[in-house]
Amino acid sequence: MGNMRVAIAACAVAWAATAAAGQDRSKPYRSDEPGITAPVATKRVNAGYTREALEARIQGTVEMDAVVLDDGSVGDVTITKSLDDGLDKQAVKAMKQWAFTPGTKNDKAVAVVVSVTMSFALK
Repeated sequence: MGNMRVAIAACAVAWAATAAAGQDRSKPYRSDEPGITAPVATKRVNAGYTREALEARIQGTVEMDAVVLDDGSVGDVTITKSLDDGLDKQAVKAMKQWAFTPGTKNDKAVAVVVSVTMSFALK
């Protein structure tokens, strides 16, 4: 039983050291964390209106959090402020087509969450 406790304690210490060193980080960084350089958009795609939203004359904004991966592409996108189901989907579809210079930590490209607002306005 004593050896088992030592082995478990050694595993816990090794895991804590790995996590503290920033290795095996499963969550992306936030752009406001110390030492993080935010990604910079190099390609933006505007979201289009759905026919239903045009007919209903819906206007406003969709707010999203998007994970910019270490290669500058967009990974997961989460709606943080919804406008309309169809327009939300259009915003995510457009966001997935954006490209970025990736964010960095210690001069190494890392995944970073950015907040983006897309506006829908009728002219």
